[in-house]
Amino acid sequence: MSDEEATEETFEESLKALEKIVRDLEGGGLPLDEAIKAYERAALYRDRCRKILDEADRRVQKLIEAADGARKEDFLTE
Repeated sequence: MSDEEATEETFEESLKALEKIVRDLEGGGLPLDEAIKAYERAALYRDRCRKILDEADRRVQKLIEAADGARKEDFLTE
């Protein structure tokens, strides 16, 4: 998977691919070289998922602020 391919996948697709790689790595059956490549792909998928979740969080915060003028900090003090 290239960086470009990873940026075209949805959160669900990226998460599913990441989960498969984790299962493969946890299974312990991969030769070292393949395991390292799988780990590198997993890092790309993890970063993609994190980026999507961060963007979703920003969007939700904007919606909340627009709805009632509340700020994110207001929720942290409750």
